[in-house]
Amino acid sequence: VSPLFFTFDNKSLYVSSNRGRDKSAIYTFDLKTALEDSLIFEHPEVDVYNLMRSKKRKVLTGVSYYTDKRKIHFLDDWREKLQNTLESKLKGVEVAISDISKDESKAIIITYSDISRGTYYYYDIESDELTKLADLSPWLNPNYMSEMKPIRYTSRDGLVINGYLTIPKGSNGKNLPVVVNPHGGPWARDRWGFNPEIQYLANNGYAVFQMNFRGSTGYGREFWEISFKQWGKTMQDDITDGVNWLISEGIADPDRVAIYGASYGGYATLAGLTFTPDLYACGVDYVGVSNLFTFIETIPPYWELYREMLYEMVGHPEKDKDLLTVASPALNVENIKSPLFIAQGANDPRVKKSESDQMVEALKNQGVDVPYMVKENEGHGFYNEENRFDFYRAMTEFLDKHLKNPQ
Repeated sequence: VSPLFFTFDNKSLYVSSNRGRDKSAIYTFDLKTALEDSLIFEHPEVDVYNLMRSKKRKVLTGVSYYTDKRKIHFLDDWREKLQNTLESKLKGVEVAISDISKDESKAIIITYSDISRGTYYYYDIESDELTKLADLSPWLNPNYMSEMKPIRYTSRDGLVINGYLTIPKGSNGKNLPVVVNPHGGPWARDRWGFNPEIQYLANNGYAVFQMNFRGSTGYGREFWEISFKQWGKTMQDDITDGVNWLISEGIADPDRVAIYGASYGGYATLAGLTFTPDLYACGVDYVGVSNLFTFIETIPPYWELYREMLYEMVGHPEKDKDLLTVASPALNVENIKSPLFIAQGANDPRVKKSESDQMVEALKNQGVDVPYMVKENEGHGFYNEENRFDFYRAMTEFLDKHLKNPQ
């Protein structure tokens, strides 16, 4: 149960809740009984978390939720009319209200898309005047960017998997080199919109494939819970099934598919090379987990209360020893035969440097090409600009070598 805000009479709450149901929905909540009261809005496919209101008029104005893109279900004619007016003025982009004045006469508007980081506007509602304030990244030309298209496919056990496919601008979309990019978390999700990393890869000639494999959030409790203790198993199958779908559709050249991800995405990269060694031409592991035993052992102190939950979601090092052994790439490196590039922050508190060290050592012992980039002044991901340049430069050279000029 997630409290959103008080009802306008201050006697109850509005909440997003999934108690007794699969998908989170919006309810009023009785504070005396601690129970959900009236159902305001639910969606059959996704969780709903966001409720919109007018403080001035003391009414609910709408509910926003996320399927392939952000959608709004309006509860108020005035707010719906305002949205329609703005969208008629700002075509071809997503339009959102960033802020609105207390008297609801003026608003700050933001537009965004998959090919633009967005633009801010000032809108005088009473006079119907729209004034551009600033582009977020004026140096980026949307005409050079590639569209991110929502896609869906079915897993081998019948689950619908949603995702996004970015095809390089000007490409015919067939027989392409592809970078498969599973998200981190893993209990998170990919969303539609401008992603500089995706655009960078597409600009270098790669199609980029993202998927919300089981365990991704926003699709209800069951979709999340069926991922428990499935690292390297059905969660990985969802990624594999997506790659096979790309190949069957003629989008991916089966000989030129790479996998790249960070954190859990890094684990998925290692798992992909370990458990489906013939599927990928190469892989890039960025601050990824390699050994589920050492990953759980090195839980930082501020995660201690989360430890029991991780035992349930990933596995217990003693009770689930066999499960974790089979699912740990570092303990199954003899299966890996494709080149691998690993990048790691020396001060990473979440995925310790030892996760990457043990992978590199094991692979070198069996003669696999494994360039290794360690940055001493980084943690869980690179944030210093010079390090980011180094990483993307090295990753591009690595991908070009193995996907564009395979040996």
